[in-house]
Amino acid sequence: MDLSDAYANGPYIAQAEDYPPRWTQAASCYRKALALKGRLREGLAYGAGARERFDLFLPKGAPKGLLVFVHGGYWMAFGRETWSHLAGGAVVRGWAVALPSYDLCPEVRISGITRQIAAAVTAAAREIDGPIRLAGHSAGGHLVARMLAPAMLPDEVAARVDHVMPISPLSDLRPLMQTGMNEKLQLDADEAWAESPVAMAPPERPVTVWVGAEERPVFLDQARWLGEAWSCPVVVADGKHHFNVIDGLAEPDSAIIERLLG
Repeated sequence: MDLSDAYANGPYIAQAEDYPPRWTQAASCYRKALALKGRLREGLAYGAGARERFDLFLPKGAPKGLLVFVHGGYWMAFGRETWSHLAGGAVVRGWAVALPSYDLCPEVRISGITRQIAAAVTAAAREIDGPIRLAGHSAGGHLVARMLAPAMLPDEVAARVDHVMPISPLSDLRPLMQTGMNEKLQLDADEAWAESPVAMAPPERPVTVWVGAEERPVFLDQARWLGEAWSCPVVVADGKHHFNVIDGLAEPDSAIIERLLG
C-alpha cells in the first residue's frame, strides 16, 4: 500500500504555498529585532558541519531556563532561520530559546540527525543554566521525543530536562517506508523501528503530545500512538492543522506556551 498521499499535508491545507514565505518573513523580522537589542547569538556551533549550528534568543534579564525548539520538514527541508519567530512566546516569558539546524536526508540518515540534535541540546545546555524544555514539530517532534531515550543525552543534561512537547510528531516511522519520501529517507525496517519513539520505554518525566484537530488522520494517529505508548496526555487543539498548529509558540499567553512553560 502506498501511503504517500496519507502523509501529504500541503494538498489538504488551503493556500499552503503561502506558509513558507510567511514563516520566513516573520522569522527574519524577529531575528532583526532581537539582534538590535543585543539578545541574539547567531550561528553557534554544536559540531563541525556547516548546518550544525543553532541560534540562541535571550530574554530580558537572567533566563528562567532553556527551551530548545526543533523544526520539522520530514527531515528533508528547512533550517533554523525559517522559525526564529517561534521563540517569541518563550522569550517574553523569560526563557532563552535555542533553534538548531541539522543536516537533511538523503545526505544523512534519520539516526544521524537524532545524534546531531542530541549534540545541539548538549551544546545549548552549556550556554544557559536552569531547567530545559524541549519542543519540536512534525519531524522535530520525533527528534525531541528521541532525546528521552536512555543515554541519548549526557546524564547532567538529561537531568535538567523536565518537560518535552512533541507537536504533531512522527512517533512510528515504519509507515514512512511505504511513501515516496523513502527514496530520500532511506529507512529500512531496523532503522525505522529503532528510531520510533513508540518503541522506547516510557520516559520518567513529563511529556505532552500536542496535535491539531484538523490534521490529516495519520498525524492524529501518530499522536495517539505516542500517547498510548508513553501513557502521556495528548492535547488536540481545535481548529489547527499541520501548518498552523505551531503558531501559538510565538505568543506568550497562548495555550501551547502555557502548557509548555507554565
